[in-house]
Parts: sequence; structure tokens; C-alpha cells
Amino acid sequence: MNKILSWFRKGVFPLVMVTVSGLLLTSCLKNNGGDYQNIPAAGLMAFNLAPDQQSLLIQLSGNTLTANPLAYQSFTGVYQNIYLGNRSITSFDYPNPLPLTNSHYNFEQHKYYSLFVVGIDSHYRNVVSVDNFDSLSAASGKAYVRYINAITDSVNTANVTITSNGNSVVNDNAVYASVSEFKEVAPGDINIVVKSTNGVDVSRTISVEQKKVYTILLSGIPKDTNDKTKVQIRFVTNGTLTGDVKQ
Repeated sequence: MNKILSWFRKGVFPLVMVTVSGLLLTSCLKNNGGDYQNIPAAGLMAFNLAPDQQSLLIQLSGNTLTANPLAYQSFTGVYQNIYLGNRSITSFDYPNPLPLTNSHYNFEQHKYYSLFVVGIDSHYRNVVSVDNFDSLSAASGKAYVRYINAITDSVNTANVTITSNGNSVVNDNAVYASVSEFKEVAPGDINIVVKSTNGVDVSRTISVEQKKVYTILLSGIPKDTNDKTKVQIRFVTNGTLTGDVKQ
């Protein structure tokens, strides 16, 4: 199992650092005697990628995930410990008590997950991905990238290309709400281009570092010119691989 020292970043925002690994995924629960005991848990990072939602509240089986609602393009910043099993996931436009979307997911012990709330105009989805860090090697000296296509177009696919040192890493026709697998890339600059037949044509160059794991966030409304809700390419750093641990 890979140990991960997680650094979470959005644009040039300050870094928040926390050490996470499968062995740390436990939660505290008070027993009848008043003592606390560790119970198995999973890790969940949640994102608001719905352009018309500026106050998104997420609940797991009725328990609120964050202390405060998430603005558009914001996220929890860390993997939060959550209870295991088949959990209901409900998203709200706080303080409206009526849910925007509801789904279920079976969360397993010692696994990390990302939850992306996507959609617009009463059509929303909870998209859950497994962040399978165990499949990534720290020894390779490479970086790892993936993307989610949250651009609000459920009809047209988005052509997503990622190149590194002139070499094609990704060339996908990505359907709406899809999350790609992590791809290995050389440290340094990578170029991301997103195009579609409905007028989307955006690009961005970012610098990636060895052993770090990134999620590229493709979101926004096609043909929109508002700086807050137009189609944009952003990214977060999920973590840094610190070693391959045999179990």
C-alpha cells in the first residue's frame, strides 16, 4: 500500500498538509463505558463542480460532511474519515431543505474516494471515484494525472488531450461526468487542451512534480463568458507518494 503525504492545492491558494495512509483511516466512537474506540473508516474528498450552486451542502446518511457549504469550484481540502458501508449521498442548495440529488455508494475500508457534484439547472449528479493510490508507484519518479469532465454538456463529448514533452499522454473523447484513470507523466510542464463542437476551446499549461498525484477539473458552462462560470481548467494535488509498502 502506498503511503501518501497529501498536499492540497487549488490554483495559487495556500497549501494544507496532512499525512494520510490506509493505516490511518480510523474514526473514534464512544462506547457504553464512555471510552473511545477506533473503528474502520474510508477517506473522502468532495468537490462542488455545479456552476449554479454557490452553497452546496453534502450529507452522508444524514450526517453533514463539511462544517460549511461548498462554493462552486471549492472542495473539502482533505480526505475526511467516513464510516463504511452503503451510504446515502445527498446534496442540497443550502439552506433549501429539498435535495438537489441523491444516490448511494458502498464505501470500503482503507480506500480513498472523491465525490464530485456536477450538473446545472435542476439536473445534478453525485459522481464517486475510487482514488486507487495503491496502483501508483513512488519508485518510478513520475507524476500522475487524471481528469473529470464536469463541463455542463450531456450531449456532446469533450476532446481532452494532455501532452508531456511533446508526447501524447491522453487523447480522449470524454463523456459528461466521466473520471479518467490516473496516467503516468514525466515531471515538468504538461499541456491540457479541451475542445468540443459546442464552442468549448480552452487550454492550460501546468507544472507537475515527481511522485505527486493530480486531478484536473474541467468545469463550467459552454459559451458562457462570465469569469466565474465559463469553462475553465483547474487542478488539485491529491497527494505525494512517499513509498511502496508491502502488506
